[in-house]
Amino acid sequence: MEDFAKVRNIGIAAHIDAGKTTTTERVLYYSGLTHKMGEVDDGTTITDFDVEEQQRGITIYSAAVTFNWRDCRVNLIDTPGHVDFTAEVERSLRVLDGAVIVFDGKEGVEAQSETVWRQADKYRVPRICFINKLDKTGADFFHALATIRVRLNSNPIAVQIPIGSEGTFHGIIDLISMRAVTYDGSDDGANFTVGDISPELLPEATKYRHILEEKAAELDDALMQKYVEGSPLPEGEIRAALRRGTIQLACQPVVCGSSLKHVAVQPMLDAVCDYLPSPLDRPATEGHDVDDPARAVKVKCDPGGPLTALVFKVVADAHSDLHFLRIYSGTLKAGSRVTNVGRRKKENVPRLFRMFAKRRDALEKVYAGDIVAAIGLKETLTGDTIADGHGRTLLERIEFPETVISMAIEPKSSADREKLMNALAMLARSDPTFEYRSVAETGQTLISGMGELHLEVICHRLERDMGVAVKVGKPRVAYRETITAAADAEGRLARQIGGKSQFAVVRVRIEPFTPEPGQEHFRFSDELPPGTIRKEFLAAVEAGLRTASRSGVLGGYPLINVRATLIGATEHAADSSEVAFESAAAIAFNSAMQSAGPVLLEPIMKVEVVTPEEYFGAINGDLNTRRATITATTIRARSHVVDALVPLSTMFGYSTAVRSLSQGRASYSMEPCKYSPLPSHLVDQVLGRL
Repeated sequence: MEDFAKVRNIGIAAHIDAGKTTTTERVLYYSGLTHKMGEVDDGTTITDFDVEEQQRGITIYSAAVTFNWRDCRVNLIDTPGHVDFTAEVERSLRVLDGAVIVFDGKEGVEAQSETVWRQADKYRVPRICFINKLDKTGADFFHALATIRVRLNSNPIAVQIPIGSEGTFHGIIDLISMRAVTYDGSDDGANFTVGDISPELLPEATKYRHILEEKAAELDDALMQKYVEGSPLPEGEIRAALRRGTIQLACQPVVCGSSLKHVAVQPMLDAVCDYLPSPLDRPATEGHDVDDPARAVKVKCDPGGPLTALVFKVVADAHSDLHFLRIYSGTLKAGSRVTNVGRRKKENVPRLFRMFAKRRDALEKVYAGDIVAAIGLKETLTGDTIADGHGRTLLERIEFPETVISMAIEPKSSADREKLMNALAMLARSDPTFEYRSVAETGQTLISGMGELHLEVICHRLERDMGVAVKVGKPRVAYRETITAAADAEGRLARQIGGKSQFAVVRVRIEPFTPEPGQEHFRFSDELPPGTIRKEFLAAVEAGLRTASRSGVLGGYPLINVRATLIGATEHAADSSEVAFESAAAIAFNSAMQSAGPVLLEPIMKVEVVTPEEYFGAINGDLNTRRATITATTIRARSHVVDALVPLSTMFGYSTAVRSLSQGRASYSMEPCKYSPLPSHLVDQVLGRL
């Protein structure tokens, strides 16, 4: 057991290509954990160890590593930047105590930067900002700092400013110690010089030191008193005020550097230890009693308390799945027996590991505040809560976005059909944003995900890792259905099934509702007087309603934004069963759907296009032909930025179109935004009525 005040559970997150994985490689090298720095372009990085990641030069799966810096032990998770793999970021931020958000020094805040920031806000994760790539042509630290303040509506506080710019960038000025940290570029950045600030840089350093003092004073009453009186502000007190402000989400310290050129990564690590919280600094985690969802429970970081842990990631394997756990309270020993609280199942945890990317170091015991991996859990999935024998606390689940794109898939050999279904089940256990289902009418199997790249990676994994050769159809939009009015209906089952009488009557009311961010899109509630039907029949009704909600009445698409309420039920002492109530609930739900004004929804994407000025008109005109709604046009450095909301159905093949329109000089990013009603003139076309 260690001093938990010296533990940092952090993630590195950013827009794609901002330099997260390169930064992680430098961190591992300077901390002494590796003796050679890997490079993304060479496919030799530690955290991008999957073949697909190495070939594409992007991060697809979050990877955990542990290292020591100064007197702290840092558990670090490197996350993907591509929006198709946003689930990896979502589940990582759910369990982390702090984050380093990396920004491109030329671009500043980009589309996925906003998404990551929003996810961090959702889970109230304190963060520091690292403005990277300041050696890049066009890089501008102060412009990037301004975009963080304006576009993210935040309070960034520069604790460093760069020395030099673009090709001449070679160090930073620490505004707290008022010292210059310079790198001569002759080695791997392990050696640097700390000295006085040169006279020509002193006026600018003094100016930004004054801004730092003013902002730090706003975070602390005692500092404000000294600031007003004109007294000097001690270094230690400034750092303490910034730390408190960061933990309270009142500010975000900003550091800078160039990971690729080995400049100023070590001072960024110092900032992780100085400003980001330990598990003890974080508020108690919220959960609820498994038998009484209305009763809130606070889980404090206490190794002596009852065991409470959240499974935030599953790496599926044919032999034994690897489960990543965040221990929120208590102690977990290898070989112990635990309870899956939500599923009310007993599980064994024969082995525990500290992860170092793909390497595993065995552990005998882990404590509150730890992030570790376990082998041996049989029926546990992402979002489940693990507790000791009598645990009743259920932690809040991780909610993931709806899938937006589907394609048909089939094995090249009919003999491989069962092998394919087993492989798809394994992938679905690992990835909460991947779904598959069989369509009875056509006999097809459909796979669904977050984007074309997501499904492409899935298909490659099937062939390369699981040995199932597949044929895939063209990508298609993953439509959804919802309702526009409230309706209620009764479902009655009274018949002989297999020589046994089955009886159940269920009355259900369904109505539209708008879930809060992070909540599930289908809500079940029960308004029956206590004791009307048996408890197990109540669970069967909920299961029947949830099953029915996965297939709407227009095109068989899953339903979202629907609340179903049980308002009546009748059981028979001898003839009622769980199967009967599940069937009656589905009958009632489907009947109510017919009267509730069902509508078809299409996924709308948030698109950002960055283009040189001469192609701005052509890009805009093309977007308008795709039913786009232009939400903003801005200028970033020497480029025009177009923000738009566009139906996914019109965006297939857009990467080719945007290259053609701009002679390859424009770039774009796209992420799911919302579902909106499909225009009436397109409904018949989508449903195949034309």
